[in-house]
Amino acid sequence: MNEGVDAARVRECLAGNPQAFAALVEQYEKPVYNVALRMLRNSEDARDIAQSVFLKAYQNLSNYDPQYKFYSWIYRMAINESLNILRVRGRDGGPVDERLPEQGAGPSELLAEGQKREVVLEAVGRLKPEHRAVIVLRYFVDRNYEDMGEILGIDAKTVKSRLYTARQLLKDQLSSRGAL
Repeated sequence: MNEGVDAARVRECLAGNPQAFAALVEQYEKPVYNVALRMLRNSEDARDIAQSVFLKAYQNLSNYDPQYKFYSWIYRMAINESLNILRVRGRDGGPVDERLPEQGAGPSELLAEGQKREVVLEAVGRLKPEHRAVIVLRYFVDRNYEDMGEILGIDAKTVKSRLYTARQLLKDQLSSRGAL
């Protein structure tokens, strides 16, 4: 994700070039959807969140501060929208059909990997939203502590602490289910 290109696209969009925003949507549509999917574990909700995030991003583009990374800004919207859905609905989401098999894996390996993946995703889904957010950003979106802090609006020390707690809770859940 190229910050210079993103900043240029934002400037072009604000200058009236709709193709610039289309390019931002194209670049971030899948990552935003994936963040929402990991948070909500529901593909319909994730699509709705992605659509809502890009609408809000377009409407609030003039408020974007280029001193921050664009992806942090848009991911923060996706996380916040997902957290809002979780708060309003008070649920964790159901099972998701998003398994990605390994190349060359046979049927028994696919079944075993799919079962493990589902157990882990269910355990992540049972975490509190603030713990789920750090797990999603770190392990599913591969963000570093500074990026995570920027996205979540907290400092890197708080990210580390929250991630440590989330890992422990996840480990406890997986141990209790015999998955470790």
